[in-house]
Amino acid sequence: MSHGSGVSRGDRNRNARLARLRAAVPVTNAIVGIDLADRKQMLVVCDHDSRVLARRTFRCKAWDLGAALDWAVGRASGNGFAGVTVACEPTGHRWRILGQLAADRAMSFVCVQPTLSSWARKSEDLTFDKTDDKDAVLIARLTAQLRCYLPEPVDETWGRLRHLGARREQLLDEHVACVQQLRDLLECVWPAVLSAAAHPFKSVTWVAALTVVLRRDGGDLSRTRRLGAARFERRVHAEVTRRGKARPCLRIVRQVFAAASSSAGVLEHRRGALERAEWVLDDCDTARAQQAEVEARMVAVLNELELTDLVTTIPGLSAVGAAAILAQTGDLSRFTSARAVVKHAGLAPRERMSGTFTGKARLTGAGRPPLRTAAWRAVWGCLQTNKVYAARYRHLTTREKNKLKPTQAQTIIAAAILRQLHAVVVHRQAWDAALATGHTTSQGPLMVA
Repeated sequence: MSHGSGVSRGDRNRNARLARLRAAVPVTNAIVGIDLADRKQMLVVCDHDSRVLARRTFRCKAWDLGAALDWAVGRASGNGFAGVTVACEPTGHRWRILGQLAADRAMSFVCVQPTLSSWARKSEDLTFDKTDDKDAVLIARLTAQLRCYLPEPVDETWGRLRHLGARREQLLDEHVACVQQLRDLLECVWPAVLSAAAHPFKSVTWVAALTVVLRRDGGDLSRTRRLGAARFERRVHAEVTRRGKARPCLRIVRQVFAAASSSAGVLEHRRGALERAEWVLDDCDTARAQQAEVEARMVAVLNELELTDLVTTIPGLSAVGAAAILAQTGDLSRFTSARAVVKHAGLAPRERMSGTFTGKARLTGAGRPPLRTAAWRAVWGCLQTNKVYAARYRHLTTREKNKLKPTQAQTIIAAAILRQLHAVVVHRQAWDAALATGHTTSQGPLMVA
């Protein structure tokens, strides 16, 4: 909508963003471009035409850059500037330290995406040179062109949620790696046990039975057979109870016991491989236990932010799933629109139009991959219990014109979850099915399409 001015909503959002950046990079400030490293920090003081006014290498840690910033202020003042704007690339952890030092001195602080620096480096000349000196100047030049961004404000609660989310992702990766390794080992030396359950690694009974075999008998299946079926069932029952379930599935228990008599597999490696599998199973259990603890802490942080009751109004989205998404986005109020969150996840379509030509739209794939993964994982639960999302999915995959593949439709649902989560959190408004389906006279903020 242009409201008669010819200015679109996208134009207004862009103008507002440029205004915020100009406030952080005023023409009265010199620009301090910093190429951060471990013990060598390159600083350049530039004007807005990227002319270098001063340059110096500081051989120190990032926490010792306070003196370097004071030096830059002196050089900027000597050239007639009222202050400085500090700019760097947000790589590693050192940019956080630099941002704290700049905040302590009431200096403006912005970041330049490394991708932009790479593109600018290629356009600088045909040599594709990459040196600390040139990178610092490139950072300053991109900042002068307002091709930078304001980093997320530091907040203790949101910061803790980010760290918990990162830890959960690490534990999920460890758990998946353990499952894959355990499957490989069993396929090699004891394949019969994998057919004892339809989805063995999702079955508490199967995992408990495998635990009894590996931990009690150390991979010696003859000892398991001597135990007898009845005593084996009792031990599995005790292990299932220890894992928090009421009773085991006796069919799976009996099939695991019967598999102990199988001679399929590389028998020469069976004893050693099953011994190794015991350690992998221990690692898997440890990762799952720690993951449960981390998820409980994430939900506690969500309660502290008073968001649990709001985000769980979206049917199918659990508190853990919402916390995993918010751990990747941070405070959603920092995004100017719900579409900005989708772009941040790389789930926004990339249009291709020129004149009368209209190309096929594809996802950008840019943005934050862990956020894209968290939104994708949330889709599975929502499609099972959320009638709005389920109906939308069926429509996208069954319509006659422009019918989508299942993965394409799931991607659209993932983007819808992000948009609607933004509306719920920012507006403090519970999810409404009527708004989500567009059954309202006004264009509400929670529309799926």
